[in-house]
Amino acid sequence: MQKKLLSAILSSVLTISLFVGCSNKTETTTSTNTRTIEDSMGTTEIPENPKNIVILTNEGTEALLALGVKPVGAVIGFGGDWYDHTKAELEGVKSVGKETSVNVEAIAALKPDLIIGNKMRHEKIYDQLKSIAPTVFSDTLRGEWKDNFKFYSKVLNKEAEGTKAINDYEDKIKSISETYKDKLNTEISLVRFMDGKTRIYLGDTFSGTILKEIGFKRPATQQGTDFVAEIGKERLNETDGDVMFYFTYDTGDGKGVAREEEWLNDPLFKSLNVVKNNKAYRVDDNIWNTAGGIKAANLMLDDLTNMLEEGKI
Repeated sequence: MQKKLLSAILSSVLTISLFVGCSNKTETTTSTNTRTIEDSMGTTEIPENPKNIVILTNEGTEALLALGVKPVGAVIGFGGDWYDHTKAELEGVKSVGKETSVNVEAIAALKPDLIIGNKMRHEKIYDQLKSIAPTVFSDTLRGEWKDNFKFYSKVLNKEAEGTKAINDYEDKIKSISETYKDKLNTEISLVRFMDGKTRIYLGDTFSGTILKEIGFKRPATQQGTDFVAEIGKERLNETDGDVMFYFTYDTGDGKGVAREEEWLNDPLFKSLNVVKNNKAYRVDDNIWNTAGGIKAANLMLDDLTNMLEEGKI
């Protein structure tokens, strides 16, 4: 009798254990839902709610942060570190190289479930990237940051948040245009110094498109829709305007700064009307050009607003 009772008890315990084990297994099953995304490379199936995202452009990093998404890996700035205006938000994020020299092994080590890159930058390594995780690309990088931002919003299933961020930005544009409409005839020149190069920035550049949105005029020499024009000192007159903003790209070796100092001290530069009128201003290259994302765009608007308030424009 006791043996039968003991056998019944053991059988009940085993049944309960099996039931609990099955219940736990059911509860820990994860969703494998996916969405189809059309990008510059075709169509890709991506996780509905990706958790471990690697982003391969600086403007893309800004987009993710603005949408409340912290990547597990991201490219660093061209100077070799996170940009100052995003550094605090990127604490704990792993570097995967620069956007022009991505470290594929570092990406693979992070075991991402989604990689976001850019066709202009990363087309040659697309097959390597998609062998690691689902990979989607925006198309190009210049003045198209808003189009890219909308694409990232769609990829992350955060289109409502993306729309709000763009609307907030465009409200700032409208406010500047209306508040300072008497200043919009000002011809604004954009000049960039680099190691061995000096450029004027035209309509389709990051800062050029923002000035155009506000409604500022540009000098006749800078009204084209091309990207940039590289100039020698014999073309310095093309940098003249009512106001000049110049910015310098330097990787830390001092060569960009040396180029800036050389040109600013040249008698031809000092003879420009904009210089003689004390209307040439140095601005942050990362904000006005290199970072190229929604955070930088808003900070550039802040710079412009402050200078308008101070009567510098």
